[in-house]
Amino acid sequence: MKGKGSFEEGHAAVIFGAPLFRRHSYGKNHPLGIPRVALTLDLIRSFGAIEDGEYIESRQATVEELGRFHKRDYIEAVRECEKTRRISASYREKYNFGNFENPWFEGFFTTPATAAGASIQGAEQVIGGRVAFNPAGGMHHAMPGRARGFCFFNDGVLGVMRLRSEGMKVLYIDLDAHLPDGVVHAFRDDPGTVVASIHMDTSYAYPFEGGRIRDRGAHDNLVNLPLPKGINDSEYRAAFKQVFPRLFRRFRPDAVVLQSGTDIIFSDPLGKFEVSTQLFLEAVRTVTGLCPENENGIPRLLVIGGGGYHPLALARCWAGMWGLISGRNLPVKLPEKGSEILAGVEWDDDEEEDYYGNFFISRLDEPREGEVREDVLERIDALIRTHPLLGN
Repeated sequence: MKGKGSFEEGHAAVIFGAPLFRRHSYGKNHPLGIPRVALTLDLIRSFGAIEDGEYIESRQATVEELGRFHKRDYIEAVRECEKTRRISASYREKYNFGNFENPWFEGFFTTPATAAGASIQGAEQVIGGRVAFNPAGGMHHAMPGRARGFCFFNDGVLGVMRLRSEGMKVLYIDLDAHLPDGVVHAFRDDPGTVVASIHMDTSYAYPFEGGRIRDRGAHDNLVNLPLPKGINDSEYRAAFKQVFPRLFRRFRPDAVVLQSGTDIIFSDPLGKFEVSTQLFLEAVRTVTGLCPENENGIPRLLVIGGGGYHPLALARCWAGMWGLISGRNLPVKLPEKGSEILAGVEWDDDEEEDYYGNFFISRLDEPREGEVREDVLERIDALIRTHPLLGN
């Protein structure tokens, strides 16, 4: 890293959380009915890696702020359903909530509105010269008037909009295994925002449409690299290092929003990639090394959460990411307290797998290197060859 504020010398970074994120949401049989934000914060604290001034209480986004992207009738419907504790058949049909995908839960409005508020706060911290991480964010499927893919309010869109309100050109990078279709919808006509995503091909993965290499947006501001199942460390690295240095060089953003969904990790029950935690962190390190910087040398970087449906993998991954963006060299071995925290999670879906015991010992995995398939190379080449922002 360059500059006087390099990660090696330590960064001014903040992380967001709120007591309500300890509450059980979505229902026990839902993929998001697992501990995520609170578990991540607890694991980070077990390393002694959150100091005074680094933790900020998340605030609830206002109706006006939510209305910058979402339709007013939709916002009011979400508020009403929280208040009445029920969802009518007409709302279920019109807004796509009250079903298994987007169920009613305690805090139906307050919880996603607080996650959205934290991403707006995070953008304001970036404007003020600090790196920010909102683990409750990354709800990238939500549309203006419709819940989608477990997402009710699109905090990533609102964070980008806050940065754009300062006149910044923004590069939104999505690490999540799924196409960020809500973010694509928001910015496909905005030449000041580029939305870039390496994701599972929508021919086999949610949202089952969009995200093709040829979809470049109105201003060539969409960068899509759909990949086949089973992507290993070697393949993901080849794609990431071919695409993103070129993109930074050509677009020259003023700020970056990094959606850090962990469902690309091999153990994730909803993901179809085979990537290790350390390769995920390698991608984050690449982004931070390319980020534009403030005058104080600190990257203009807002990190938001995202998908991730294996709580043990997610917490280890995000703890390591917080270490990177806050300038810490966390031990690879988990602290005794951290192991106890993870062992206390009700999760046994893959306890018979060979890798399972390592979740309680180390925050990293065995590398998952392998052959780079011809199909993957062809897709990378097709994107670079045809996209104006990636050509030499």
